[in-house]
Amino acid sequence: MDQLKLIKLQKSVPPSNFRNPKLPPFQNQPRRQRMASLQLRLSFTPSPLKLRQQVPRRSLDLKLPPRALSSAIKAATVNGHPGEDALLKGTTAPAQFSGEDSVALPAGLRRESIPRHVAVIMDGNRRWARMRGFPVGSGYEAGVRALRRMVELCCKLGIKVLTVFAFSSDNWFRPKVEVDVLMALFDRGLREELQYLVSADVRISIMGDSSKLFNSLQALLANAMETTQNNSRLHLIVAVNYSGRSDVVQACQKLAVEVKDGLIEPEDINEFLVERELGTNCTDFPHPDLLIRTSGELRVSNFLLWQLAHTELYFTDSLWPDFGEDEFLQALSSFQERQRRYGC
Repeated sequence: MDQLKLIKLQKSVPPSNFRNPKLPPFQNQPRRQRMASLQLRLSFTPSPLKLRQQVPRRSLDLKLPPRALSSAIKAATVNGHPGEDALLKGTTAPAQFSGEDSVALPAGLRRESIPRHVAVIMDGNRRWARMRGFPVGSGYEAGVRALRRMVELCCKLGIKVLTVFAFSSDNWFRPKVEVDVLMALFDRGLREELQYLVSADVRISIMGDSSKLFNSLQALLANAMETTQNNSRLHLIVAVNYSGRSDVVQACQKLAVEVKDGLIEPEDINEFLVERELGTNCTDFPHPDLLIRTSGELRVSNFLLWQLAHTELYFTDSLWPDFGEDEFLQALSSFQERQRRYGC
């Protein structure tokens, strides 16, 4: 890398007999003297990889306001895409990344068949903890780490939308202690991961009835959505207090109000108007290409009932905290082996 930099600098140095009074004294030095100085400087310039290995990760965190941080990251990227290594490590991206086509796919996967939208029912956190004799909260913490891995993989593979079922409206019937642990973990996880989402160019949206959440959590969610609204590498949609049935009902209610107000006629209502009012109206790709459910359960559990009409379903026995790169690549391989048909 250092040799390549030196070659480029050699080509850019003017002839030795050239003198320009407007140039700094360094550039008007004799050619041999300039090259020796450049070599000395290059020998003390570590590559980005060496720099990241030598400096502790905490020292790489940018202490900037969210909006300023987002602008700084985008200014340091090419085509708005951070570098692969930065996506995997959660650090600022090197500027040499040239787009998603530069990321080599694992053997056997075809780029043209990568799903644009992947949805995940993250099931098995409690079982994972109980099997190991851990508190239930430890299972949910492991689930958060698994979600971080999933986001990194989606960024790496060029997937555009990732929708995850974080908290069902039915989960309110669980023990209050467990619900409180979930809410606290959600709050803490979002605070800790927001800077990573900004640096990785990830946009976050919330789907579901967030009005029942704590006011502090609602404010945190609103800030995260505003901070990342211009990010474009991956759209992370988190379903919180969500119900697929309620999603369709509220869409119909909004259309009924429009009919009542004389904005539309009943016969004008079609599936496109319904989709406009659904929770996934925040993305250009509202219909998941692939749904993954972990933990061996074979049902969709009231998740995206309208949007899953033509979605390919993939079920795995892996518990969500154990779902990693190998399991995800296996799901993608299964998806690419299928012939998608829209109908029976």
